[in-house]
Amino acid sequence: MTTFEMYKGDGTKTPEREALLSEFERNDPLHHPAHYIADDGLKHAVNIALTLGQPLLLTGEPGTGKTELARSVAYELAWPRLVFHTKTTATARDLFYQYDALRHFHDAHLTQSNGSANTEPKLLDTEKYISYEALGRAILLSNTASEIRFLLPKELRESNPSRSVVLIDEVDKAPRDLPNDILHEIENLSFQVRETGREFKASRADRPLVILTSNSEKNLPDAFLRRCIFYHIEFPDRTRLRDIVERRVGKDKFDPTMLKQALGHFQAIRHKGLKKNPATAELLAWLNIIQRLELRFEKLSKAEKEALKFSYSVLAKNKDDLEKLAESLKNQDPEILPETPKES
Repeated sequence: MTTFEMYKGDGTKTPEREALLSEFERNDPLHHPAHYIADDGLKHAVNIALTLGQPLLLTGEPGTGKTELARSVAYELAWPRLVFHTKTTATARDLFYQYDALRHFHDAHLTQSNGSANTEPKLLDTEKYISYEALGRAILLSNTASEIRFLLPKELRESNPSRSVVLIDEVDKAPRDLPNDILHEIENLSFQVRETGREFKASRADRPLVILTSNSEKNLPDAFLRRCIFYHIEFPDRTRLRDIVERRVGKDKFDPTMLKQALGHFQAIRHKGLKKNPATAELLAWLNIIQRLELRFEKLSKAEKEALKFSYSVLAKNKDDLEKLAESLKNQDPEILPETPKES
């Protein structure tokens, strides 16, 4: 059987990979991409997108690792990671570049004011007022021409032409027209700077991988979806949650019995019909509090129940959810405080 596997999701550390990380990422186990766990389906989706050169669209509730996947892929393949955080006002152009028209006008006005009446006004180089964004940088990064790579930030300009990972985060926040507006540019990996007339295109060999995330807050256009590789990330079950905790925090950090009980308690909370379920980030923070309080979830004393109730402020994100959890604890809800947490 022929394999096209490039991304394995193994998280193996190498000097080349570590050099791409910030000091914060290298020293913080909670954010180090080597600790990311990708299931088989997600790994296959990444490799299909890499092979076909198509964008990868990820859906799933917050906290399932959609955003972190881009960090993991970039780390494993030792490619630069470029991020575009989608806003409700974003336009197609914003993914490629920004033009500071106000500063350009201001500088041109100053230049003209400082000149004499008998001299021609000096034309300013428009390129000075262009800043390239994630997808634009990826296209520039794939080029070998020095006059193109000079447009990159210094830290990227000095590297060799390469592929990169472009994360377009929460694309469903953008106006509905934006995904359709960038169909041509994403398929051809090219764009034009209207203010200068210059056009840039990525080389086929160094085509970037584009990863888009969506929280499914609104439907994306069908024409756009047809051009994407799609994968939905399910929230981790208890076994995977335990793996995530052990990889990011350490196997010896928590007492095994306490961890088993805490994960059972956490899963029960997620099945209580809260308006906003806690995700893995809240779980890790909450476990730290539980560890410090040295809580166990069987035969809690009155003081321990009170401490557990206060810990819910880490998990609940609104007043109604916090009150719902506190009420369940007060009533000794067996779904919240089972004598022996059930295995998944």
